[in-house]
Amino acid sequence: MADAAERAIMPRYRQLASADVLDKAVGEPVTIADRESEAILAAGLAKILPEAQIVGEEAADADHAVRDRLGDRLCWIIDPLDGTGNFVAGKGPFGILVALAERGETIGGWIFDPLSRRFVAALRGEGATIDGEPFRSRESGRRPRTAAISSMFDPERRARLSQALEPHFQTVPIPRCAAEQYPRMILGVNDLTLFERTLPWDHAAGVLCLTEAGGMATRLDGSTYRVDDARSGLIAATSPAVWEEALGRIGAA
Repeated sequence: MADAAERAIMPRYRQLASADVLDKAVGEPVTIADRESEAILAAGLAKILPEAQIVGEEAADADHAVRDRLGDRLCWIIDPLDGTGNFVAGKGPFGILVALAERGETIGGWIFDPLSRRFVAALRGEGATIDGEPFRSRESGRRPRTAAISSMFDPERRARLSQALEPHFQTVPIPRCAAEQYPRMILGVNDLTLFERTLPWDHAAGVLCLTEAGGMATRLDGSTYRVDDARSGLIAATSPAVWEEALGRIGAA
């Protein structure tokens, strides 16, 4: 991951030419850095575990059949440059996310920040580390607690969710970068996040890192998050207590 950052991402930070940026969809840019980072990561991961399938964000965007691999016995899941919109704008946060899934369940997750070089890692059942040191998630200690609500929700539902959480939770801006938002919860910067879109390359690594650190992340109905589940909606909290309180408050919102 550090190699992909050094070779493909950081040399182009604030150095992108107009030809280096394309739109996959309205408001969703992709850059030469995304594609080169994915190629580097895919090649390296294939050497580590050759028997695992590989699902990269850009490959899956080009060919939706690639997503069929998500439920395979072993599967690497790659977000080569999360927060591309921030990267294109010449600002952070942005990062790299890699996960390893076994039959749809995440068993390994890694999050790398190219700017700070912060490295969050987790293996299922073995806890989480930050820069190699064991780490437990912690609440922010603020009252009201802080809640980030994804801008991907339609405005009406986003307003309902925010209203349901008030006054016990105060809505704060979301960085539009899962590689930053999950560490924010582990570190106690934010207590809660509600996500609408839950693509596996955005969330597989983060969900595992947060839960192995002692936090909680599930579907909005309380069911387990799986990488081969195409449903939307995710509630992630820095502790089970915060998760339970928030889940009870959002109800049918």
